[in-house]
Amino acid sequence: MASPTVTVAGVAATLVLLACSAFFSSSETAMFSLPKAWVDEQATTGDDRARVLKELHDDPHRLLVTLLVGNNVVNVMISSIVTVLVAGYLSAGPTVVVTTAVTSVLVLIFGEIVPKAFGLGNAEEWSLTVASPIRLVERTLSPLVTLFDGVTRRMSALVSVDRGIEKPYTD
Repeated sequence: MASPTVTVAGVAATLVLLACSAFFSSSETAMFSLPKAWVDEQATTGDDRARVLKELHDDPHRLLVTLLVGNNVVNVMISSIVTVLVAGYLSAGPTVVVTTAVTSVLVLIFGEIVPKAFGLGNAEEWSLTVASPIRLVERTLSPLVTLFDGVTRRMSALVSVDRGIEKPYTD
């Protein structure tokens, strides 16, 4: 059985990580729903947030990789923490089932569906708000982002994926 301190810390960490998951999911939907013309126009206003947004938007594949790496790292951490918490109370078999169910519900509702709806409904302002933090994530996770960016570009070329596949989402 997990100690009350471990349980409270695990629940608190899970809540913080769910907020991070919501951040990545809402950012992805918001940024990829913007018309390129709007992003270009905003970048001419002198708003530093719009300039950063344009820089991110100009390389949609790298932006997507940044958001997906961040979100997946966070979601795996959520699953790991919930597993440790549940394993303190249940044996291995039931732990897998309960952890899968609990994590799936939490991440789908609070880390994906509701945040994506928010991002879509508030795309312009939210994209400007999150542009600089996303740039910070991109720089912080740069080795991973660069690795996955390169690998996925090469894999896409091998399986004949159109290199401009992101273009419809950024026009």
